[in-house]
Amino acid sequence: MVDFTLSTSEQQTRKAARAFASAHLTSAKATYNALPTQEERFRSLKPIYEAAVSAGLIKGQIPAAIGGTSESLIEAAILVEEFYAVEASACLTIFGTGLGLTPLALAFRPELQEFLDPFLSGTGAPIASLVFSEPDGVANWLEPGAPGLQTTTYRDGDEWILNGEKMWATSSAGWDFKGPELSCVVCRCTDEDIVATASHPRDLIMVLLVTRSDIERGGSGGFTVLRDIETAGHKAVSGPHIKYTNIRVPAKNVLCPPGKGAEVITQTFETSAMLVGAMGVGIQRAVFNAALAFSKDTRGGTKPIRQHQAVGDLLINIKMRTETSRYLTWKAAHALSSGPGEHAQRREHALLAKIHCAEAAVQSCLDAINAVGVSAYNTELPFADLLSTALVLPIFDGGNVGMRRRALQELITEDEYQPWFSTFGSDA
Repeated sequence: MVDFTLSTSEQQTRKAARAFASAHLTSAKATYNALPTQEERFRSLKPIYEAAVSAGLIKGQIPAAIGGTSESLIEAAILVEEFYAVEASACLTIFGTGLGLTPLALAFRPELQEFLDPFLSGTGAPIASLVFSEPDGVANWLEPGAPGLQTTTYRDGDEWILNGEKMWATSSAGWDFKGPELSCVVCRCTDEDIVATASHPRDLIMVLLVTRSDIERGGSGGFTVLRDIETAGHKAVSGPHIKYTNIRVPAKNVLCPPGKGAEVITQTFETSAMLVGAMGVGIQRAVFNAALAFSKDTRGGTKPIRQHQAVGDLLINIKMRTETSRYLTWKAAHALSSGPGEHAQRREHALLAKIHCAEAAVQSCLDAINAVGVSAYNTELPFADLLSTALVLPIFDGGNVGMRRRALQELITEDEYQPWFSTFGSDA
């Protein structure tokens, strides 16, 4: 039987998330908005991040099977929604570490425990970053005949030498812009013997675990922040343009050898696709609440504007999108964890959730602005800020046009594709 009633554990997660958001996120914007640069605003979030670590929110993004406390992707979706409904910038850094640890969780081996331990301790402010995107884009990173990733590595004895530039990776510079505690760096192997036997770009993709100590051993110039990027939304999130120059990484730091990295990174982004769906739900919830409250005003008329059909229709549309986005996100979370089918079939709803919820969030913000009218242009009200936050959802974490819709197209045009298997477990 289909049942959308939250379990006791899920209810507790929602309650705890609301309590943390109320205590730590509601005042974050007032703090960082007073600061002039993206870097300063990002650094102002460190006390909130430390509180999240202490509250178990980093450990809570690590599967219980490897030492964390995460039991359910649906609980992860609930957590993301609750936080995004309150304040996006402050919480994206928290979730960025969860994303940064996802490849390690997917490809975990006992000998890699040392890389995970700092994030299980519940102390300090350790940051992990998935370092994937590049200045020239990565939408075609696995296209045969294309240049592929420009961040490269080759083996030199018991070490791998890393070179290249990356961009947009959340928190990839660390709090002090000298590197985070852990980076999962996606790169292309250039060893001649491996290149000679490769038949597809994915055969060359690796993931290296680069620690802060690896960066420090590289000395001055080994790791450089070329610039921090000012963004339209998420004004306190750091996704800088960074450069690695001859960083030496021990062979034990190879998370995914050549030929294994692409699959792990693809699965990582399928999990994050579902979580972007939850971000879209949170934003829509916030904009609906704000528009509904505003619509009680008469705006000089004889009755609240929500009693006018045009305004009422806009509010209804936002509410419908919010509810459908939430249920699609929950379905995606359940499918990734429990099927049916193999992973290739389980991922469909995650892709659908990323696209639908991201685009729904943008449209819901626009509908709310139209319902409110010119007052929405006033930055003292939340509508412009919510729209700026929503605008990134269709274009980051694998752009809807450049990557996500293409992945769905590849899926649904396969000869063996069963249209409703991912929903019913059969092609009924």
